[in-house]
Amino acid sequence: MALSPHRFVDLSLIAGATPAPLGETRLQEESFFPARYRFAGFVLCCGALLTAVAGCHSSPAPDVVATVNGKDILRADLEKYYKARLGDTPQQPTPEQANIDRLTTLHDMIQDEILQQYAAKFNLTASDEDVNAKVTDMKALHTQEEFDKLLKQRNVTLDDLKRDIRRELTKTKLLNKEIESKINITDGEIANYYNTHKSEFDIIEPRYRIARIAVTSTPSQATNLQNNKASGDADAKKKIQALYTKLENGEDFGSVAMNYSEDKSTNSSAGDMGFVYESQLRPMTEVFNAISKLKPGQFTDVIPAVDPESHRAVGYAIYQLISKEPAGQRELSDPRVQQYIHQLLHDSRTQVLRNAYYEKLRDDAKIHNYLADQLLKEGEK
Repeated sequence: MALSPHRFVDLSLIAGATPAPLGETRLQEESFFPARYRFAGFVLCCGALLTAVAGCHSSPAPDVVATVNGKDILRADLEKYYKARLGDTPQQPTPEQANIDRLTTLHDMIQDEILQQYAAKFNLTASDEDVNAKVTDMKALHTQEEFDKLLKQRNVTLDDLKRDIRRELTKTKLLNKEIESKINITDGEIANYYNTHKSEFDIIEPRYRIARIAVTSTPSQATNLQNNKASGDADAKKKIQALYTKLENGEDFGSVAMNYSEDKSTNSSAGDMGFVYESQLRPMTEVFNAISKLKPGQFTDVIPAVDPESHRAVGYAIYQLISKEPAGQRELSDPRVQQYIHQLLHDSRTQVLRNAYYEKLRDDAKIHNYLADQLLKEGEK
């Protein structure tokens, strides 16, 4: 069964993964720290250009939308991943947009199938032991009841999850062999980048890396792992106090944020807001006064959340100070600077090599996209 990056099950949510922090620029977001890795799910870094191999082909079965080296990709699978890509979007796409999305999804399914087949030639397919170990790691973050609930919410079975894990682990093993093992970032390259971009490492004012847990009293859709949403101001106040008690009892701030925070822009990243400059914090007087008194790792009391435009109370929040950086020039001798540049150069080179590798494998594969044929014929009528 082929897998699209718009996967049926979002492993990053089940695994409680933590994406990189948000912010104005990558430098501000990461403060020279390497990007945080996560078991992510199935993002294929190639364009959405659809290609079909010309030549003589026999008519496919009605349920086949494409073939990759003779292996069928079924319409039922395409529809499943296409619908997963749509998610809970209330507005349905136009027929034209739906066809574009299906073509893009199928393109990625074809690309993934090519990678799976190529990995099999190198005997790099993930083993049952690898898959079961990853499932165990995921379950460790939740109770059995929570884990079953997450699967049910995403309309997947444990077998679906294991299949997707196997494909992702297999892809990772292949790319490690073919791409990662060939990347070497030298000290000279790091120094050259620093000397060329030295001004980027001059922090103009103090900045704070903070995380937030928010509970809103206004109507909205729940986006946290527990699918939990306060129903009004009284319920919001009760919920935020319960979350504060969890933190006082030693529960991890990031885990509480992912499971219960109603801030959809940060709950999937463990509440991490990235770096915020002091001048941006000062207008929020109560928040700034509370955060400026904290040491890294500490969190504030419950603070009313106020809409910056209407100045109306919209809920409650708890902030955590992750770190604080003073103003000034960061030198190349700073390990954080070196690690940041190393990661930046590594990621850029990986992106280039992966895209080239995907295109090479695709050129060597025998592909026929019957969905593209169908849409072209319909367009000629």
